[in-house]
Amino acid sequence: MSAIVVVGTQWGDEGKGRVVDGLARHSDIVARFNGGDNAGHTVVAEGHTLKLHLTPSGVLHSDLTLLIGAGVVVNPGTLVSEMDQLSSMGLDVGPDRLKLSAAAHLILPSHQALDGARDAARGKGAIGTTRRGIGPTYASKAARLGLRAGDMVEPERFAERVIETMEAHNRQLVDLGADPVPSDQVAADYCAYAQRLGPHLVDGSVVIGEALTAGKTVLCEGAQGLLLDLDHGTYPYVTSSSTVAGGASTGLGFGPQHISRVIGVAKAYTTRVGQGPFPTELLDQVGSRIREVGNEYGTTTGRPRRCGWLDVVILRYAARINGLDELALTKLDVLSGLKELKVATAYQRAGERVDHFPAEFGVEWLAQWRPIYEELPGWEDVISGVRRREDLPQAAQGYVARIEELTGIPVTFTGVGPQREQAITELTGPRL
Repeated sequence: MSAIVVVGTQWGDEGKGRVVDGLARHSDIVARFNGGDNAGHTVVAEGHTLKLHLTPSGVLHSDLTLLIGAGVVVNPGTLVSEMDQLSSMGLDVGPDRLKLSAAAHLILPSHQALDGARDAARGKGAIGTTRRGIGPTYASKAARLGLRAGDMVEPERFAERVIETMEAHNRQLVDLGADPVPSDQVAADYCAYAQRLGPHLVDGSVVIGEALTAGKTVLCEGAQGLLLDLDHGTYPYVTSSSTVAGGASTGLGFGPQHISRVIGVAKAYTTRVGQGPFPTELLDQVGSRIREVGNEYGTTTGRPRRCGWLDVVILRYAARINGLDELALTKLDVLSGLKELKVATAYQRAGERVDHFPAEFGVEWLAQWRPIYEELPGWEDVISGVRRREDLPQAAQGYVARIEELTGIPVTFTGVGPQREQAITELTGPRL
């Protein structure tokens, strides 16, 4: 009985999709446990470049079951569109393979409108959301006013509930000075989505429980990253779900004793999208170079990502919060050509030094701290063809080894290019 959890250790966009794809061949089920279509997981393999927003990243492995768990918020239109795209590529996303938890909550167009109206109302304090309706949908869930996927089993009653819910949302939109969203056409569209998605509905916790009891391996795919976690991230510049390893248990419905491994994914540098503090951010040519070489633009929004040096303080925080067993380091190749690299090992403020990530006291407090850097040599060599760590340039080997020393976590995957095969990997099946 084994559950493997893959989580982001920074502000998301770490490359979790390719790590999940690499582990999927050793698994029986790949299950998304949080977030919504604000997440963008990219898999480049078998002649395809898949930019997945809701479908689990194991979709290229035809013998796997794919589950969208209860902790996910689902835009039915996005899911149906993604299913159609995958089907057109010859990939099986039928109901015997792709399953949707009946307990997952549904995003309405009025949720999306509220997302934009509320963020605009914050003025200079805007969070910079993706405006996909994620936050308002989780808010409806917490207020016990949401629509769940299971409501789609009765399409006509479901359409009535869509209209009722949108009318309530429209009153809020008017109060915010925004235009209401017409509900009749939405109700008709959502009735059609219900008929399409109905055969995919399952009790997700039963699917997971039966698999674990049968001795199968469940690969739990997280969205976003630690510092976007609602409780443990850089609040309020966070997402609205649990992005940490513990969220796999609550988002999928199984006990934590089944988790055998937790793998944290980190870029070889640090990025974030949107507002909020970023201690190692580079506002110079090096930061611009990393952005362009690494193609650091959002999969979901296309927004340019802010780029900076690797922050080991954050990685140690991720190790503690998630109970990391391993690190998967992506985009090491992006650093090729830099003569000197820096790694943040601690923070300082007014003569005070801390080795932990000071997130608990809020973003204004965090913004007062400055990184303490350790300098490491860079390398000129192109490393995209390397498949063994010992074949990396000495400086690159030293960079990875130093990350292991500073975090106390072994690096078992090193990405040296975007393609599936462009990796130095020790990722294997479940460790029992």
